[in-house]
Order: sequence, then structure tokens, then C-alpha cells
Amino acid sequence: MPELRLDPVTGRWVLVATERARRPKDFAHQDAATGKVRPERSETCPFCPGNEKQTPPEIFSFRRDGTRPDEAGWWVRGVPNKYPALTWEPTVQASTSGIFSVRPATGAHEVIIESPLHNASPATMSYDEMAEVIRAYIHRYRALSEAPDIRYILIFRNHGRDAGASLEHPHSQVAAVPLVPPVVLEELAGARHHHESTGRCVFCDMVRQELESNVRVVLETREFVALEPYASKMPFETWVLPKTHAPSFHDLHPSNYRELAQVLVDVLRAVSTGLHDPPYNYILHTAPPRERCDGFYHWHIEVFPKLTVAAGFEFGMGMYINVTTPESAAEFLRNHVPSEPSGRNSGL
Repeated sequence: MPELRLDPVTGRWVLVATERARRPKDFAHQDAATGKVRPERSETCPFCPGNEKQTPPEIFSFRRDGTRPDEAGWWVRGVPNKYPALTWEPTVQASTSGIFSVRPATGAHEVIIESPLHNASPATMSYDEMAEVIRAYIHRYRALSEAPDIRYILIFRNHGRDAGASLEHPHSQVAAVPLVPPVVLEELAGARHHHESTGRCVFCDMVRQELESNVRVVLETREFVALEPYASKMPFETWVLPKTHAPSFHDLHPSNYRELAQVLVDVLRAVSTGLHDPPYNYILHTAPPRERCDGFYHWHIEVFPKLTVAAGFEFGMGMYINVTTPESAAEFLRNHVPSEPSGRNSGL
């Protein structure tokens, strides 16, 4: 029977329509079966080695000794977004007209080019390669959080055209914004309420209960767990969380970069293998740099495969319909988690 599940963090209801659920294999993304082979390098791709002059000057890079900025020799490279959603130069003045308000969209919008290989992806990267991407995330997070008036650092990845990626070369994006996004405010409010009521972190309670029941856990390592949240908003929504309470992603110790990379690669490899490389988004949720929420917030990464389309019910109700249960999704992904490390090496 269909059931309504309450998200323990935000207090939002999700409709799990089990009678409409399709078997996990029915979600397999058909566009991946075109037979198209992507090359390791594209002459026209601005993110490929040798084409560095087609991007704005690099902000940072991890590169071989003896190589120079904006030339080949890098394995991770960061550049300003050529078409930014935010800029440091204000284009309007803050003002109010009746019930309408406007303010300048000041901030930074950057691209992290994750690999020199045009046809790479987190699902094909080695753990060491993905660990370098995580190191780049933390490097930019720390630098941008020191900028005045920046209230939040958003790190996200779009994989595939239907998920919003305009270039197929593997890359993530970083946005430094002058406000705390509504979705984060909602999480903070829910987590604060739980902490005030119980004295505990709701995310820690979630991790503890999920590990005890083990029905929605996809994989577990010494420091991290990947799971399908109880009130998943969409099929195969997957969260990666540290098992030890930690509000801020940028406090992650370098000794844990590779372990987080392992979990993220294995989850995305299971999604890619089991669902035929669907489009997906992943988003880092972390405490805002200027908010005090050490006791009640817990950073995590949310992965959203793009397998269904929101329609009239979702827009009219403001409520998601998930047409498969997180329990069956977890079982499906567990069966596709690689038993042995794999992935290629791009020269790191």
C-alpha cells in the first residue's frame, strides 16, 4: 500500500507509492545504450589538456613539478566559470519597491576540472584520483569561506545533460553565495529542533538507527556510511555521511580523503553499473561557515539519480512521489557495489 513517510530532518512528507513501484531494473537509463564511445581527449573541449587557453586563467591546479599554470601537466584544475551565476562585481544596487526586493548576486562561481581524461567520471576513477578531487573541494571551500559577506559554499556535481551538465568532461562546481540557501535553513531548523528536544544530533540518530536495522544501508566503511534515506524523495536517492559527528565538511582530516573517495566512487559505480549510467546530481550539505551549529548539524553528500520527472502532483502538493522503496533501492545498489577496487589511472 502507498505510505506517507516523514523526513526526520526537515519535517517534510514524502509519498512512497509502493503500488506504482517498478522493479529497479526498469529504471535503467536507456540513453547509455547508444553505443557511443567517448574519446580520452577532445580537440574542441575547453577542459581537455592543451586547451587551457580556452578557459579563464586557472585559480589553482594540482600538477606535475616543472609545469606552468594554464598549460598541460595538471591532474585537477580549478577555473572561474566562464558563464557565472554570481560575480564579485555587483551589477545592481540593493533596493525595495513595495513587496519586491532586489540585491546584488555577489560571490564566486568556479569549476573544478576533475581529470585530464575527457571520458572519465567518478564511476571510472581510482580512489586516489577521487581523493584529489575531494582535496580540491576542501581547498576551495576554505579559501572562499574567508571572503567577506559569503554565507554559504555550495559544492555540487551535474552528470549528464538531463542533470544540467553542459560539458561532458568531468567537472564539479563551487558557488560562494551571500545567503544561506532555503534548503539548508530548513535542514538547520529541523536539526536544531531535534537537538533542543533530545540533546542529540538527528543525523547521528539516523546513522545509528540505520546501521542497527541495516535495511537501507548500501555500504559501510570504518568512518562513513552510504544509505537510502527513510523518506527518500526520489528513486535511488543516496546519502553519504560520516559516522562520527561532524558539522563542517572542511574539517575533514586529510587521512580520511581516500576513504570518503572510496565510498563515493563505489556508490556512483553501483549507480552507473546497475542503472546504465543515468544522469545524476550530487550535492554537499555542510554547516554554513559563519553559523554556530556544532552540536546539531552533520555534513553529508546527497546523490540524486535523474530517473523520474516531477509532474502535477509534485508541483501542486509540494510533495515528492517516490515510486520505489528505499529498502528495495538499497538492496539493488548493494548487489552492484564492486567487490574489488577498480578504476583507471590518469597519470596521478
